[in-house]
Amino acid sequence: MKIITGLLFTIICLLSAGSMAQNKVTLSGKVTDQHGTPVAQATIAVENTTSGTYTDDQGKYSLQVAPGKHTFVVSFLGYQTVKQSLDIRQNKKQNFTLQESAVTLNSVEVYGKTQTQKVKEGAFAVNALDIKPIVNSLNNLNDLVNRTTGIKVREEGGVGSDFDLSINGMSGNSIRYFLDGIPLDTKGSGVSLANLPVNIIDRIEIYKGVVPASLGTDALGGAINIITKQEKKNYLDVSYGIGSFHTHKADLNAQFVEPRTGLIIKPTFGVNYSKNDYMMRDVEVWDEDSRKYILTDRRRFHDDYFSLFGQMEIGFANKSWADAFFVSGSYSKVDKELQTGSVQSKVYGMAERGSDAWNISARYQKHNFIWKNMQLNAALSHTWDHSLTTDTAYRKYDWNGDYIVSSRNEITGRGRSMRHYKRPLTIGRANLDYRLDNHHSFNLNYLLSRIGNDRYDEVETDFEASNDILAKHVVGFSYNQSLLEEKMSNTFFVKNYINHLNIRQTDLSSITGSKDVKGSITKKYWGYGIGSRYTAIEPLSIKISYEHSVRLPLARELLGNGTTIYANVALKPESSDNINLGIFGTWHPAPGHTLYYEANGFLRYVDDYIQATVETKEGMLQYENVPAVHIKGIEGEVRYDWQSKLQLATNVSFQEARDQNRYKTDGKPSATYNNRVPNRPWLFGSTEASYLFHNVVLPESKLRLGCSYQWVHWFFLTWEAYGSRESKARIPAQHICNADITYSWKRGRYNISLECSNLLDKLAYDNYKLQKPGRAFFAKFRLFIN
Repeated sequence: MKIITGLLFTIICLLSAGSMAQNKVTLSGKVTDQHGTPVAQATIAVENTTSGTYTDDQGKYSLQVAPGKHTFVVSFLGYQTVKQSLDIRQNKKQNFTLQESAVTLNSVEVYGKTQTQKVKEGAFAVNALDIKPIVNSLNNLNDLVNRTTGIKVREEGGVGSDFDLSINGMSGNSIRYFLDGIPLDTKGSGVSLANLPVNIIDRIEIYKGVVPASLGTDALGGAINIITKQEKKNYLDVSYGIGSFHTHKADLNAQFVEPRTGLIIKPTFGVNYSKNDYMMRDVEVWDEDSRKYILTDRRRFHDDYFSLFGQMEIGFANKSWADAFFVSGSYSKVDKELQTGSVQSKVYGMAERGSDAWNISARYQKHNFIWKNMQLNAALSHTWDHSLTTDTAYRKYDWNGDYIVSSRNEITGRGRSMRHYKRPLTIGRANLDYRLDNHHSFNLNYLLSRIGNDRYDEVETDFEASNDILAKHVVGFSYNQSLLEEKMSNTFFVKNYINHLNIRQTDLSSITGSKDVKGSITKKYWGYGIGSRYTAIEPLSIKISYEHSVRLPLARELLGNGTTIYANVALKPESSDNINLGIFGTWHPAPGHTLYYEANGFLRYVDDYIQATVETKEGMLQYENVPAVHIKGIEGEVRYDWQSKLQLATNVSFQEARDQNRYKTDGKPSATYNNRVPNRPWLFGSTEASYLFHNVVLPESKLRLGCSYQWVHWFFLTWEAYGSRESKARIPAQHICNADITYSWKRGRYNISLECSNLLDKLAYDNYKLQKPGRAFFAKFRLFIN
């Protein structure tokens, strides 16, 4: 890997050395209509180029161009396009006025770049998803992310079930989640992509394999950064949805700006509930007539889910002393009845899990901090997170809902238990970004994460209470270049990981290894990487990136979760060498037609790969290290847009993860050497289409019809080397069709959507061959007052 790293570094340096920095000037100003009202989201672009920008909520814009004469095109739907030639030799202010047009524009010939598009065209392998166009019909982020290239979300059941998300073959805890650059864990362990209110989100950035040092994380397989709305205006956004299996969902997001002081108040609220009483097919039950077990269909009977999230954020923006300063407090709560373990043949009827978390945090942002062109982003957060698993019934249930009295509890097969886990979490982040000029910038990021593990049991007297500590410091430094008139961009970075553990638990030492790993341990690890993007011609760009990354085990991997996961305190950190190589481009074959494509290949060489294994008898999970796993794959995506009305997209992903451990610990050959890692989809794809109609029935209305199809090739549930091929457990191929319809009127103030998931009612399995719901409907009403 050092040879590959050196070669990539040499190529990029040679290309960079041959380029000369080009000075640029800035054109800035304001766009208003004929009445002087600011026009937000208007496009200002340089004609016959892809250089452009959008106005903010005050109609202001800023655009950097090379010195010289340019023709600028200013446009916005419903207004007449303005073209103006300017000879710019130095920074210049220029305002534009747009006149309302009686005729709706059929197409816009100038194509500016949204923030989402800019992220996708950076040096890293990244998916960027814009939420705004689909927020009316979107129910949770898992549904959207699962349709993107190289990503697979595998849920263990219905609403609120645990899920496993993989990026390019790396999954589970190898992926880190962020909310505006801050770990999502700060909102509580119960908050996830599945229940975070979608109304607060602007876009999602999904980094594959190589993660920017500015995020300050120890992710191995990638990271998901959720960017929330940062508009500086008053609005109220509320929605309510109802669906199959007694599902209800309500979200509220609002912002109020006090005009005299500029005080901003942002309340957020989200609630989800579902009984998840969908039909389980071909489950085993006892038949009294035949006196034997038979396969039949039964409804889930103990799977209620409830989640609540509330947050209040108060602060200021655009002040002389701060670009943004906010303090916030939040509360989250999750109550979940447990229906099965990690295998659906083990049925629970009374076991429950609940969690609640309080959080206080503050964030500060300032341009020209200490020096000109230096920006500081800082945040401090503390979370009180508490979970309780109740398992006090000495019963053994079946899918009829019947039970027999047992001498053991439901989950672990031991004594009655009410297991408490208190995991206080402290997060501190400081990010300094310094722009030397238009072509060179530096970034320094520091992240502190400290989590406790105070565990005790109020029923099981033999349980040994303990208070473990996991703390990590991640420091990242990066240098960024923009060369050849922005045709080439490079990023070089290095990361330092400091991991501190204080393990105090000793119970179940034969399973958890707690007696062998006890006390205080501190270790350091290094990571580094590079990324480069070069645009040969506008429809063809090439990007390559490499990272040697380290991922430190999470609390749930080391210490379990008190319900379905055993601790393994002997887990070692994962390390990986990740390589991405891709091509992409945007082509405009004719006015109103846009074609975007991308194709990527990737390699992952992972040591001490952390993998969840299931103990079939008890249905319990435990994480363990696999000495070496190699992952390789290729993926591609094509998107077509016609006049922002017709949109088509398709993608396919192939990813192969194989065990590279030739010998077992006793020196004997390993039967699983070069086997595909089990319980991992390796070939899948999706296709989606939508069409937007304007002024249907009512003026200023929109009707959107959409459909999607997702396919997953079958894969083995366990190692393919064990047992005969015919008798091995498989997760069968998945074929899922979804359809939705959305109607909006009064310029998006009122919105109604109806979605049907699994339209053909196909039998769908997922993680560990746990059944997912069949055909389901969901209706949603959204009110947006701007």
